[in-house]
Amino acid sequence: MEKLTVALPTGRLKGEVLKILSLLSGWPENLDFESRQLVLESADFPLRFILTHPKDVSTYVEYGAADVGLVGKDILLERQNEVYELLDLGIGKCAMVLAAPEGTDAEVIFERERLRVATKYPNFTRSYLQERGIHADIVFLYGSIELAPAIGLAECIIDLVSTGKTLRENKLHVVEEIAPVSVRLVANRVSIKTKSSQIAKLAGELKEVVRLEKHSRDS
Repeated sequence: MEKLTVALPTGRLKGEVLKILSLLSGWPENLDFESRQLVLESADFPLRFILTHPKDVSTYVEYGAADVGLVGKDILLERQNEVYELLDLGIGKCAMVLAAPEGTDAEVIFERERLRVATKYPNFTRSYLQERGIHADIVFLYGSIELAPAIGLAECIIDLVSTGKTLRENKLHVVEEIAPVSVRLVANRVSIKTKSSQIAKLAGELKEVVRLEKHSRDS
């Protein structure tokens, strides 16, 4: 049977994702995910892995370079790739938020005639603000989003928040939590038909692993 190709994120999510995958039955201990190899497979294991930038995982899946992938919900919200979202793995948890300088409440933000918002997620931000009927200039930044309000580049930001420590240290606060974010299992639209049993088996095993991990944490 042809192997199922799985796209995995590099970076901060890699460790958490591999911890979950390593609990699958028959996990091949001989695979070296710390090497510089970007494609890894073991002869007697039904999954082939490709390692890619977290922002590219859903694109690999959309175009069929991978059958399934593990990707952050923030990337799905921003890229709007045409993939099927199958399972929330409950790892890499954080939230997409609208944040503004301390003392600025939601009414002040939402009643402005025009707003300038800094973000790493321009497509999602544009869609979110349009749905609320807010006219906004969107400032796309790669990093240090929290700096933008402090120097007058933007009135507020839309970004991911985990602990909130960075916001607090830059005198910002959450005005609105927009969406919860965590790692999701997604599938290619064709693969889910042509490799339905393999994908269903993987999704089922991952669901059970996630359930047991949650039970272990809660007990």
